[in-house]
This record gives sequence, structure tokens and C-alpha cells, in this order.
Amino acid sequence: MKNFKNLLFVAVLLVSTAVLGQTKITGTVVDETNQPLPGASVLVKGTTNGTSTDFNGKFTLQSESNSGAVVVSFIGYTTSEAAFSASKNNLKIQLAEDSGSLDEIIIMSSSFAIDRKTPVAVSTIRAADIERKLGSQEFPEVLKSTPGVYATKSGGGFGDGRINLRGFNSENVAVMINGVPVNDMENGRVYWSNWAGLSDVTAAMQVQRGLGASKVAVPSIGGTINILSKTSDIEKGGNVMASTGNDGYQKYGFTLSTGLMDNDIAATVSFAKTSGEGYIDGTQFNGYNYFVNFSKNINDNHKLSFTTFGAPQRHGQRQNMSTIGTYRNSESGNRFNPDWGYKDGQVTHIEDNFYHKSQTSLNHYWNINNVSSLSTAAYVSYGTGGGGGTAGTNRDLFGVRLGGSDQPVDLDNIVSINRANGALGSEAILRASRNDHEWFGVLSTFKTELADGLDLIAGVDWRSYTGKHFREVTDLLGGQYYLDNNNVNNPNAALGVGDKMGYNNDGKVGWLGFFAQLEYGTDNFNAFVSTSVQSTSYQRIEHFLYDLSTEAGKDLATSEKINLNGYSIKGGANFKLDDVQNVFANIGYFERPATFNAVFNGYNNTKVNRDAENEKVFSMELGYGLRGEKFAANVNLYRTQWKDRTFTRNIRNTEPGAEDYTANLLGVDALHQGIEFDFTYKYSDKFNLTGMASLGDWKWDNDLKDVPIFDENQSQVATISLPIKGLKVSNAAQTTAALGMLYKFWDKTSFTLDYNYFTDLFARIDVLNYANATVRPDDSWKAPSYNTMDASLRHGFKLGEFDTTVTVRVNNLFDTDYVADAIDASDPLVFFGFGRTFSLSAKIKF
Repeated sequence: MKNFKNLLFVAVLLVSTAVLGQTKITGTVVDETNQPLPGASVLVKGTTNGTSTDFNGKFTLQSESNSGAVVVSFIGYTTSEAAFSASKNNLKIQLAEDSGSLDEIIIMSSSFAIDRKTPVAVSTIRAADIERKLGSQEFPEVLKSTPGVYATKSGGGFGDGRINLRGFNSENVAVMINGVPVNDMENGRVYWSNWAGLSDVTAAMQVQRGLGASKVAVPSIGGTINILSKTSDIEKGGNVMASTGNDGYQKYGFTLSTGLMDNDIAATVSFAKTSGEGYIDGTQFNGYNYFVNFSKNINDNHKLSFTTFGAPQRHGQRQNMSTIGTYRNSESGNRFNPDWGYKDGQVTHIEDNFYHKSQTSLNHYWNINNVSSLSTAAYVSYGTGGGGGTAGTNRDLFGVRLGGSDQPVDLDNIVSINRANGALGSEAILRASRNDHEWFGVLSTFKTELADGLDLIAGVDWRSYTGKHFREVTDLLGGQYYLDNNNVNNPNAALGVGDKMGYNNDGKVGWLGFFAQLEYGTDNFNAFVSTSVQSTSYQRIEHFLYDLSTEAGKDLATSEKINLNGYSIKGGANFKLDDVQNVFANIGYFERPATFNAVFNGYNNTKVNRDAENEKVFSMELGYGLRGEKFAANVNLYRTQWKDRTFTRNIRNTEPGAEDYTANLLGVDALHQGIEFDFTYKYSDKFNLTGMASLGDWKWDNDLKDVPIFDENQSQVATISLPIKGLKVSNAAQTTAALGMLYKFWDKTSFTLDYNYFTDLFARIDVLNYANATVRPDDSWKAPSYNTMDASLRHGFKLGEFDTTVTVRVNNLFDTDYVADAIDASDPLVFFGFGRTFSLSAKIKF
């Protein structure tokens, strides 16, 4: 018994010693600006015991020893060591950028790709590069030197920019903010004016071309754009900023952070105001953007984060293209805009956009154990606003101008005519097409380590969306009322400002998706296989077309619910040939449910395409990467086949002041293939070169028959055929190239020069020219090749005790004249790109 007691004592002593010898290490890894670095590697020195930082740069690690050091590394930053002990086990580790290493990608979340590991073509832009390169440009334009990307300002209004990726527009490019998808639930579009303030709060933006690494049930065709916003700063402080630029551009704002307080709560608030006259005539704008984040460390395993942001704005637009000759003969030159005028001596926008889309999310992060975690985001988005235009029985009045055809519209003339009509009402008015919405969603992702090197990631993606579509009277232009006969429940209605007109319907979209991915990795080999399934439901509610005083009308007013299913499967592998070379390949196939308008393709509840074909996409890619001490390069080859595509196309109406028609294009096939190359060369700590070339071959692959055409009130007016097989895909330059230079004069002073080249930009097909053609047309009109040069100078210095940065940015340095968008016609209609523009900004940190 005595021996037993001695053995028990020894055992207890050994266990106690082991327990007491363990140390729980916590901490945060940040960069030089105190922004957290998610995905950084943290390893107990001399062991294989390690972890990686979470979304907010935090980590928790158990050490078998009560003292020692952790080694922290992150791609593109110098490796750092930090000592820990039983009394010093909460660490803050700041990493500096490694000017001697190559800038590789930032690992931000499960949707972010990891260089030389994730087998996809990827480019990442950090916050500092966004500040250096954006200036007063549209947010998508910061990506224009990325392979496969074509970004343009379109008509030139504030926030009207668009982006194409490998020839696919935003409807077919998945855009995600903090892992939450933002593409419109009905048509897939992304309106960048809704996110005009994102540049102020973006920590990193990554473009994944092709299949992408996103694990949610969002099948992207052209690729995925991941935008990660800044979270609550680790330290107390903030900044104030101000910018000015050409054509009255003004922007000012602030960011304020509490830092992590004693109650484990941190908060960050950011606000900015932007205004200007606009480079294009009649595109004055005012906008605000706000960002609020609260985070709470509940305990070592649970964290809550609340984020809300938005960017309410209003801006004039240029919606209608003109011929090259019109611009050449115009007093304003390339700035000419036919879509504005004067009323009572004040600028009045005939075409404009006003919108506020907010996104609010509550994120819960749960470290279940050493091998498993769960991340859940519940979010809501409200949108309200729309775009302006004209309506009336005599819209020729909008062709009457204050002088020649290149002058603003004489709206006072319309006011006089409408007033003279008296009780007859207005002949011509201004209206707005509204698209309000409510969107709720939950995205939950579970990750666990099944075995050494083998991870399972699975989750659910639920969404509920209601879009409210209607037109409303915004200006009677001097008249007493406006007569509208489109509502059977209120025929020949005398409408005032704010009343609904034209059409009025709701679209309800339901979405439930499940996704799973297996990832396997060793030192030299990584592979994944991923699958997802989704169920989509569409339902349409009509307020104008059916007599709601009858039972039959009430029954028709709410359509049946149409359920469609889709799925995806993709896989890929990356193999490191040696320390500097790797090859990867990926392949995937998915079927995506047709869009809302493809199902309700008659804009009513009786003509319903119940058996709408799924869009079918097959894609494959092969890539090679080289990572040397000073030189890095990537080569990618891709091929994407797209069957049964559905989309909506505006059709030009040549009558003065008349609204465009709309065509629902169903069953379109296309083939996109090409090769991409990009490189980085760091000659020294001070001098850095980047470059890329992208060669695409994108064509339509079939003819179309029985295409329905609708007028502005969503009534079908015609059916046409389109012989488009073999025509080049339009709206994006198929061949692009770029060369960039960064030179650091001193530690905080740098100069950049960016050259971009674009060619093989084909004009959008003018459906009226191709309709019912008996002879197959040649390719649409090709815009002339062009190149631009941008430059920036960035200087950091101390203003008293405060770190201050001043940035000067000049875009299109040599004032190049170029066509950025075009519609095919006997005399092509075009939008010219902006000439030389500039901005000057200053930021003071405190």
C-alpha cells in the first residue's frame, strides 16, 4: 500500500508539472500601419506546434513550455520572433514589409487564395496600393493592370464604372465583401456606385480569375473579386483625410478607433463626403460613405463582430452614346453629354442615379477545438433608389436645346408648353425607375482537420430577397398632372410627383445552397475537390396588370413559385517543382439556374418559362509559376465553354427622347479562351517593375431565334432573330498589356508610373442592325487600339507628432484620346474615355 501511495504521488506530481509547464499564448499580428494580418503563421520556435491568425489577426496557442519564443511569418513580410513566458503570454507582433522579397498575396479569409498553394490564377492589391493608385478613379479601375481585366468609366457618371473579367461582365463575376456575396439576386449585376466608399475601408482586394477559390455556393464564370474591409483597429487612434481634384472634385473624411479596451470591445468608425462637378458635362455628384465596426472578444474561443456600411449618393449620368463626329463638332468635345439641361437657371439631370444600399452583418467566430472552427455571418441589406429618365406623349421636346444640337436641353421650353396645356396635363415629364430591395442571408462555414494535411470545409448559404420594381413621377415640368393608363386598377390616372406609373411589380427570390470542399496539402503538393448544390425559387407579384377587384385578378397577381436547381463540381492541384517553380491545373463544371427575367420572360405572370434551361459552364485552366529572389512570373492558359446563357440587352431607340427597348436573350452559347502572363521584378529595395499581357479569343457560338423585344413599360412589341455565331464578344478589350514602375526615393517617398495598352475592343452589337439578317454579318466595329499612362507621387513625413502622407495622382498623363465603349452601327456610337485628370490627397494619422 505504501508503494502504491508513493507511485500515486509521483504520478500526480508528474501530471501537475506537465500542466503547470503548459502556457497558453495569445496575441495579435499586425502590419506597420497596425492593420491585422489574417492568415499569418505562428509557430513555437524549435517545434512543429503552430497555428495561424484569424480574420482579425489574432491567435491562440498552447505551448508545452512556460517560456520560449514564437516565430511569426507572413508572405511579403519579414519573419519576426517574440519571446513569451508564463507572465508575458499576451503578445502583439508587428511585421514589416520585406522589400527584399516578392510581394505575394495576402491570406485574408477562406475565400482568399494562397500563392503557390491554391491552384487558381490570382492577383491581390493591398490597401497601400489602392491609396497610391486609385486617386479619383472609379473603384474597379484600380484593377485595370490585372490580366484579363477591362475596367471603364462607361458613361462617366460618379460610380457608373464597370468591370469585365476574361470577357465576362459583372453579372457573371462573383463579387464578395467580407465573404458575403453582393451580386443582385435577380440579375447578378453589381452597381459600383453602391460601394463608392469601399476604397476608404478596404484592407485588401483579390481577383481570382476563372473558377476561383471561393467555397460558398456562388459559381462564378469569369472569376471572383474578394474585397476585405478593415476591422476594428488594434490600437487607439485614427486619421483625417482630404482630397481635391479636377472639375471640382472634393473629398474629406475621418476614421476613429477606440482600440481594444479593457472590456475586450473595440470599435472603428469611418465617414467621408465626396462631391464634384464631374468630368462629363451634367454629371454633378454628391455622395457619403460610412463604415462602423464593433467587435467583442467574448472569451478565447468566441468572438462577435458587427459591421455596417453604405454609400448613399446621387449623380448625373450620361446614358446615351453619340457618334464620333458629334463629339468632334461639340463645344465640349469628348465631355459632351446629351442627357441634361437647365430649368429656372439650374442644372437639371435628365438621366441620373440615386441610391443607398446598406450592408449590415453580425459575425460569430468560434474556435471549437484545436482542429475545428465555425464562422457564421448573418446579414441584411436594404436598397432604395433608382435611375432617372423621361416619359410622355411628346418626348421630342427633349430634343429642343439652348442653341445648337451640342447644347443643354431647354427644359424651360417644356415647362412653358406643359403649363399652357392646363387641365390636359404634361406632355413630357421626368421619371425615375426604382429598384428597391430587402435582402436577408446567413452564411456559415465549418472547418475541421480530418487527418494530417487533410481538411474538410463545409457550409450553408441561405438568402431571401425581395425586389420592388416601379416607375414614379419625379418632375411634372410645369404641368398639373401626368396621365398614365398602365394600371388597370386606376385607368387614366392623373398622377402627381411621387406617384407610381408605367409598371409596378415585385420579384421574390429564395436561395439555399450547400457546399463542401476537401483540401489536401503537403510541403510540395496541394489539391482540392469541391462541390455545391443550390435551390433557387422565383415568384413574381404584379400590381398593375391584373384587376384586383376580381378573384381571377387576385389569383393572377401572385404568380406560382418556380423552383430551379443547380450544382457545381470543381477540383484542382498545385505541385511545387522546386523552391521557385510550381504548376497547377483546375477543372470544373456547373449548372446555374436561369435568371429571374429568363423565367418571367414576358414581364407578366402568365407568360412563364417554367422549364428555363440552366446555364451550363465547363472550364479548365493550366498555370505555371516562377518565384525567384528578384523575379516572379505566372503563365495561365484557360478555356471556358458557356451554354444556354441568359441575359438582357438594351436596344437603341433612334427617336429623340425615346426610351430604349429591351431584349431577353435566351439560350446563348459562347467560348472564351486565352493566355495570360504577369511578372514582378525587384531590381533593388528601391526599384520595382511589374508587367502583364493578356490575349483573349472570345466568340459567340450560336445563332438566336424568336428573341422577344419589350418597350419601356415592359410590353412585348416584336420578335426577332439574331445571326451572331462567330462574332467576337464585345464590351471588353480582348488583348491588354501593362507595365508598371515603383521607385522609392526614401523610406516613405515613392513614385509610380503605370502604362496600359488595350486593343481588340469590339463594339456591342446593335440588335436593330442584326435583326432578321439574311446574310451573316462580319464582326462588329472594332475600336482603335489605345494606350494610357498614369503616375503618382506619394510622400510621408511628420507633421508635429503625426504621421502624414500626401499623394499626387495624374491619370492619362498624356491626355490620350480613346474610345472606351461602343455600339456597332453604320456610324458607331461611342463613349470616349476621360482625358487627363488629377487628384491631390493628404492623410494625417493620430
